[in-house]
Amino acid sequence: MSSIIERLKPTAGFSAFLHLLLNILFPIVLLVLVRLNFIQLAFSLVLLSKWRMVAVKPRFWIANFRANAVDMIVGLSIVIFMTHTTNIYYQMAWVVLYAVWLIFIKPSSTLLMNSTQAFIGQALGLSALFLAWVNGPLYGLTFLSGIICYFAAHHFFDDFDEPYARLLSYIWAYFGASLTWVLSHWLIYYKFVAQPTLLLGVIGYGVATLYYLDHQAKLNKLLRRQVIIAMLLFTFLILFISNWWGSKIV
Repeated sequence: MSSIIERLKPTAGFSAFLHLLLNILFPIVLLVLVRLNFIQLAFSLVLLSKWRMVAVKPRFWIANFRANAVDMIVGLSIVIFMTHTTNIYYQMAWVVLYAVWLIFIKPSSTLLMNSTQAFIGQALGLSALFLAWVNGPLYGLTFLSGIICYFAAHHFFDDFDEPYARLLSYIWAYFGASLTWVLSHWLIYYKFVAQPTLLLGVIGYGVATLYYLDHQAKLNKLLRRQVIIAMLLFTFLILFISNWWGSKIV
C-alpha cells in the first residue's frame, strides 16, 4: 500500500485526496490485523509495502534498502507498540502517530526534517527493540541496537554531503552497540523506555545538534559549550536517578 503512496505524490485534485486516504488507511489496516491477532501478517505488510526497493536492478537494492530503512523501522516499531497493549485507545494513538509520520514527516525532504526522521527512527526503533527483546539473548539485542543506530546515522548524514558518512555511521553503530552491551547487564526501564534508548537519544541528539549547527555555520564557542554541558547534565541526571538495585541483571 505504501508503495502505491510513494508513486502518487500528487499536490491537488482527486489524486491528492486518494494519496491522503491511502496514508490514513494503511495504519488502520495494521491496527485491524493486530486486533485480529494476525501479528506476523502486520509485520509482513510493513515489509511488503516497500516492494519497490527490489523492483530495480539488483545493484540498487542495497542503496534502496538504506534509504528506506528508517521508514521500515518506524513501521515495524508501531506494530510492536500496538501488540504490547490491549487498550484500544493506546492503539488508536499509535495509528494517529503513524499517520502523522506518513502524511507530514516522512514526505518532507528538508535538512531539518531529514534529521528529525533519523531521530524519530532511532528513538522508536530502540524503544520497540527493548520492549520486544526483553527476554531475548544479549548478543541479539546488542547487534540489533547497532543496526538501528547505523541506519539512523546514515539517514541523518544522507543530506549533508558528508564524505565520511559511512565511517561516522559505523562509529555511531559501534557506540550504540557497545553502550547497549554494557548497560544491558543492569537493564533499567523508565516506564517502557530502556536506559540505553534514553542515553543514546540524549547523546545522539546532542552530537547531531552540534553537527547540524556547524554545517549551518551557526555554531560558536558559547553555543558549543552550552550544548555539551546540557548533554552531560542530562546524561549524569539519567545515571544518578536510576534505580540500579532494582534493575534487571542479565
